[in-house]
Amino acid sequence: MTTPTPPPARFLCSDAARLRGDPIAGTAPYGSVWILVEYRAGWPFNGFDGVGLDPGIKARVNSAARASRARVLLIRRHGRGRTDERPRWAVLRHERGGAHRQEWGTWDDDRDLARIVTALDGPGEQGHPPVVLVCAHGLHDTCCAVRGRPVARALSEEWPQLVWECTHVGGDRFAANVAVAPDGVYYGDLDARSAVKVVEDHLANRIHPDHLRGYTDLTPPQQAALSAVLHHAGPSGRHDYAVEETLRGDDRWRVRVTGRLAGLSTFEVEVHAHRAPAHPLTCRALSPSSAVYYDVTSLHVREGGRDEIPDRIA
Repeated sequence: MTTPTPPPARFLCSDAARLRGDPIAGTAPYGSVWILVEYRAGWPFNGFDGVGLDPGIKARVNSAARASRARVLLIRRHGRGRTDERPRWAVLRHERGGAHRQEWGTWDDDRDLARIVTALDGPGEQGHPPVVLVCAHGLHDTCCAVRGRPVARALSEEWPQLVWECTHVGGDRFAANVAVAPDGVYYGDLDARSAVKVVEDHLANRIHPDHLRGYTDLTPPQQAALSAVLHHAGPSGRHDYAVEETLRGDDRWRVRVTGRLAGLSTFEVEVHAHRAPAHPLTCRALSPSSAVYYDVTSLHVREGGRDEIPDRIA
């Protein structure tokens, strides 16, 4: 009797990335403006572009989003939320000086979403708590559902008013992914337990580097440099360090990171870019792709205008 061949194991890009040890530092996409649209029906593969809204309204929102370099995300409460509440929209903005501004509204008719365009040009309001976005876009990538939804559940139990599931934020292989906006901080490789700790610390303004993908107002080499500083000096607040200078030579960068508070040092960090071997980087990948990663090759603490305590990074 012939033993049947078992079916091949399902490929999950996040499992493969963890087995390879793909680094997460330096992988946050650029962004300082987010447009959120609560949409409780099923999310299509291409998110906002694919939902059944008035084409003219979608075109206006997309055009304004491109002009503002804003990311448009569909959101919903874990479990789809209460149906007796009107769906919401929001424009979140992280300004260069670190100020956070938000404007929220509700919508019943597609035409109500035109107010997003006006809000992008408006001042917004300060004082709102940040929004915790958990990518749970399963139709876009299986890992976003498999890993994202348990994280959304755990976080929603702790902070029901702050947490939303959202469509694709990038970096499927780092699921579960959490983006805190308008702070502009991406975290990855999370599970339910680690996510609660990460968000708890973030809300207390203590950012740890272990799950940090990066700050979205920095370039990937700068993100990698800042992550190395946090590994060396310990967790810090979102704006405790600033990137003062970045010098590039071919595939290498020298990044100066300066502490803004008394007692924090200035660091000179060397970063080297390398292209990894090609692998399927998403669950739906039709062919392998090669990602660029940023390795920190050295870190020096600068005191009194000169280097002290050279620290080589393996």
